Amino acid sequence: MKNFNFAIILIFILSFSMHSQRLDTLVNVGGYNMRFNIIKGIGTPILFEAGAGNDSSVWKNILYPIYKETKTTLITYDRSGFGKSELNPNQTDDSKFGIINGVNELEVGLKKLGYDKEIILVSHSYGGLYNLLYASKHPNKIKYMILIDATINSFWTDELLSKHYSDPLQKRDYKKRMGLYYLEKNFKKTAKIMRTINYPINFPIINIYARAPVIKGSEHENINRRWNNTHEKFGNIIPNVKAIIAKGSGHFISQDKPKLVINTIVNAYTNR
Repeated sequence: MKNFNFAIILIFILSFSMHSQRLDTLVNVGGYNMRFNIIKGIGTPILFEAGAGNDSSVWKNILYPIYKETKTTLITYDRSGFGKSELNPNQTDDSKFGIINGVNELEVGLKKLGYDKEIILVSHSYGGLYNLLYASKHPNKIKYMILIDATINSFWTDELLSKHYSDPLQKRDYKKRMGLYYLEKNFKKTAKIMRTINYPINFPIINIYARAPVIKGSEHENINRRWNNTHEKFGNIIPNVKAIIAKGSGHFISQDKPKLVINTIVNAYTNR
């Protein structure tokens, strides 16, 4: 029985390697490197955007099941200063490391890799702002957007920002987590920029969200209530949004309810 099981596993691995090609590569995006992880397939590529403080590894538990069903190219990457991606060594102005530059770097990387045409966007949490900015610049290239408990651009009011988001003071406190330093340093500016950008209405958006607290602790009751209210109203404001509630899940829905996320992405790909 053990030999039989081993043979099945071996066939499974060989079958996967025959139909896909994994690429873990560094792409020069302007004198410094951005890391991309790609499972190559055939069809409209799917780009995964991680949340704040996360790198591409956050998606690893759902990638193969999605590839198995779609056989399409799956792209994950590390934003500058996260994972194995570098920061621009020639830039000294903290404000230049914000979301505008981040999406510019992504565009350069995707173009060099040949994935700058039609695409499906998937994002978690803070990554939803990256999806929105990218989609607003390339609305005719986007076939679908799947938001996974993502930050909706209207969520952060000036009042919330003043109460819950203070600028980091010392770079040295972040050591090897400089990507997080720049994210937090520029977050208020990012939130204000993104409030001015509208969601395109020429492609479908699926908004998967959990009703559990996004930030734990009774002191964050107001921010959690606003998070839920923003998601509940999102579909009423934007006509092309379909809402899915991830019952029993926390903020990291792809870990808590992986089948829900996998099935949603596969169905979106099939119906693109």
